[in-house]
Amino acid sequence: MSDGLDAIERLASACLRRLSGPERRELLRSLARDIRQSQSERIAAQRAPDGTPFAPRKARKPEQGGGYTVKFLYPKGVAEPRLVIMKSWVRQGPLLTGFDSEAGAIRSFFWDKIARWLPVDGHERVRGGKLRRRGTIKTKAMFRKLRTARFLKSGATGDEAWVGWTGGAAAIASVHQEGGSDRPAKKSKPVRYARRVLLGISKADQSALSAHIVKQIANKYSFK
Repeated sequence: MSDGLDAIERLASACLRRLSGPERRELLRSLARDIRQSQSERIAAQRAPDGTPFAPRKARKPEQGGGYTVKFLYPKGVAEPRLVIMKSWVRQGPLLTGFDSEAGAIRSFFWDKIARWLPVDGHERVRGGKLRRRGTIKTKAMFRKLRTARFLKSGATGDEAWVGWTGGAAAIASVHQEGGSDRPAKKSKPVRYARRVLLGISKADQSALSAHIVKQIANKYSFK
């Protein structure tokens, strides 16, 4: 792939020398937009630049759940913990998630922060059925947000075009790009993620970029 990129750089350098400053910036901006779009579409297809599919997510551990009522005070360490009553719930890892009767919605609580478990009264002992949650990120394509225009940016100066992320999005993308480690939550242990190359120039990108450069220059100049 490096040979292809070198050829594009040589072609671009030769072409850009024929353009004025504003024309160069406009060409580079259009190249950056094209690259950003191709990267976004490839990430949506869950494929690396070489065409191989992204490594799948690790299988989730089975959830521990119950359709019976639980009752507890939360959180520990405060003067007046609030009463929580759940009629259906699941436990996964450090979290207990269920339908919070007082809140009238699904809420999550840290298992180790429960101050005290309380006995359930007879009139409260009602089976709530299996907790039905909306589809989670685990069932959807990876990097859905990272590939959007809000996070995946493009731009150009008078000398170069660029595509990438900034801030927190860049840190997240870098972990996956390199196959590094990160904490999925503040209190969780570091997890090593599979390497998934998010940014990279494919052979199709090389051909499209070369064609784009030649077309733009041919509209203005003829080569001798």
